[in-house]
Amino acid sequence: MKVELLILIVSALASAILCAAVIPLLKKLHAGQYILGYVKEHEGKSGTPTMGGLAFLMAAVLCFFIFGLFSDKLSAVALTFGLAYAAVGFLDDFLKFHFRRNLGLRAYQKIVFQIALALIAGIFCYLNKLTVLNLPFAHFSVDIGVWIVPLAAFIFVAVTNCVNLTDGLDGLAASVSFWYFAAMAALIYCLSGAEGGALSRLSLILSGVLAGYLLFNTNRASVFMGDTGSLGLGGFAAAISVFSGNLLYIAVIGIMFVCSGISVILQVIYYKRTKKRIFLMAPLHHHFQKQGYSESKIVYAYSFITFVAGALCLFFVQ
Repeated sequence: MKVELLILIVSALASAILCAAVIPLLKKLHAGQYILGYVKEHEGKSGTPTMGGLAFLMAAVLCFFIFGLFSDKLSAVALTFGLAYAAVGFLDDFLKFHFRRNLGLRAYQKIVFQIALALIAGIFCYLNKLTVLNLPFAHFSVDIGVWIVPLAAFIFVAVTNCVNLTDGLDGLAASVSFWYFAAMAALIYCLSGAEGGALSRLSLILSGVLAGYLLFNTNRASVFMGDTGSLGLGGFAAAISVFSGNLLYIAVIGIMFVCSGISVILQVIYYKRTKKRIFLMAPLHHHFQKQGYSESKIVYAYSFITFVAGALCLFFVQ
């Protein structure tokens, strides 16, 4: 337990220090966020430094090596996939910054990169016999064999995009991800013990760096994580959950990520069929914002639900 607490403290401090150092550099480079015109509530945020995900991801990599997780194969591969998705996000952010616009990579370009990485992840799972899934709220598992390839690939694409869609309010994606990784760390420890120790500690590192980052990202944010951060977090969430056999828990602990993704899908399908909208605006958090709820209340509600979902999963594991 002392080691786990040390991981949280060190990773949070490392992230806070790197964020404090990186934000002035981003301002100097004029790496500001370009706000979409139809998000009227966010007009005052235009120009806020973005790509802040670089800072907490660098902190995560630093702590990964400090605590010796590189010796564990699964945690090293999880780190690789998380950073690979972050690289896709960085390219998207860089193009926005370079051309001074809100459009970076085209949607089809991002999805091609994401699917390619997802298929590699699925094949890795099959070749390394990571085919056993733990069933939520039950005390047994099921081996799905080769079906892990399409399922894992779907999970990677879905999670990275859902986390990306959740990144729409100050502190929202970071707060929800903090509780997600904290719950996943505890879950892996309860289900796998020492065998899953490295993946559990990687989850703790991610919780810690997000705690440090939130010092600068809560309303009103001094920096945004950008697609660098949101796609990176999605990649880490998918990799850790899939490689630990807990991918089915994503729909429970990551319920608010799921809500973000489903709200967009439903909105698009319904609008194309009827020319009407289900929500005032999608993703779901913007619907609540349009109803008059403050960003802080929405972020707290999302975080609270994620905390409760994680606690329920742990309760039934015991």
